[in-house]
Amino acid sequence: MLKLSVEEIIEKIQSEVTFEAVATDYSFTIKIDAYVPYACGAVHDGHQFRKELWDNCLHTEYERWFEEDPATKEMIQSHPIVIAGMDSRFEYDLNREPETAIYTDAWGKQLWKNPLPQEMKEKSLAKHHNFYKVVVALIAKLEEKFGICIVYDMHSYNWKRWDREVPTWNLGTTNVDSNRFGNAIETWRATLEKMPLPNGIKSTSKINDTFQGNGYFLKCITQNFNNTLVLATEIAKVYCDELAQIMYPEVVSAVENYLKTELKNHAEAFYKIHKM
Repeated sequence: MLKLSVEEIIEKIQSEVTFEAVATDYSFTIKIDAYVPYACGAVHDGHQFRKELWDNCLHTEYERWFEEDPATKEMIQSHPIVIAGMDSRFEYDLNREPETAIYTDAWGKQLWKNPLPQEMKEKSLAKHHNFYKVVVALIAKLEEKFGICIVYDMHSYNWKRWDREVPTWNLGTTNVDSNRFGNAIETWRATLEKMPLPNGIKSTSKINDTFQGNGYFLKCITQNFNNTLVLATEIAKVYCDELAQIMYPEVVSAVENYLKTELKNHAEAFYKIHKM
């Protein structure tokens, strides 16, 4: 893995060089093993939290972890193109537009003892801006090369906070073209529903049940590119004990192993149908 500036990363993408890198400020990673018409993202995988923010933060490390999406990068790591955040969404949320990316409160609890100085905000927003410069360069290259592409936008959610039965998998599709891509959406939902999971965990899958796909990662790509489908894909946190902060690596591994073949198959079928 290399350590590269945003400009160096974009130059490699534009030149179609394969590489794996971390940004020079350690805010995100990107891997391109091959230029293919699909990519995977895990914007909430990160847990890093700048030390200069610690004393001013009212949320504990556990409270931050609880709302992050741990192991979502691991679930997609075998695929050729993966971009993932390294910083906690409690510093800045990559899945929100810049104007609301820095929380004042989070899930009903005030986040900061004292309001963040503008200098601190600008440092975080610069990382948000740089991430999206790379995202735009990446999707531009894939559309240029293939005409069309598909992005798997991986998230997880806290199913235990719901007071009703919720699906293992949720696809949020309100901001994508369901008329054009409805078949790809439904086949992805059906694919996820067939996933075998250990420990008696059922794999159910629904569309727009718990979340509707309103994240900025999806919106940024969809609003800037006409020929890219973003599938906001949320797994309930059945792969950990969200209340005790215990990971279940055997479940994470089962998800990764299934997606290793089935996500690839779905992406290839999508390209075969929609290539221009």
